[in-house]
Amino acid sequence: MKIAHLALATLVGTVCASAALAAPLAADPAAPAASAANWGVGIGAGLACGLAAVGAGLGIGRIGGSAVESIARQPEMAGRIFINMLLTAAFVEGVALFAVVAGFLNFGK
Repeated sequence: MKIAHLALATLVGTVCASAALAAPLAADPAAPAASAANWGVGIGAGLACGLAAVGAGLGIGRIGGSAVESIARQPEMAGRIFINMLLTAAFVEGVALFAVVAGFLNFGK
């Protein structure tokens, strides 16, 4: 079931990012006609952004689940586990943000 959700999220991210990133090119009259290469770059940018978002979601979900399980096993360590969970989730979000920005920047090439 997780693979189906991953595939669906990747497809939606690809389509949405491709359409959103291709819109400024179509509005510019001086831009060349859309070609297969432009669509390929758009799909690649959409895949990069979609996979980064899906990966971050899976990573943070796993961090949260493991933290809850750890707190259930050792309730006296809840404060330290929570702090480490937040720090790790912030690192995962930072990496995902870099991946999304790289996907958007590569669209213009």
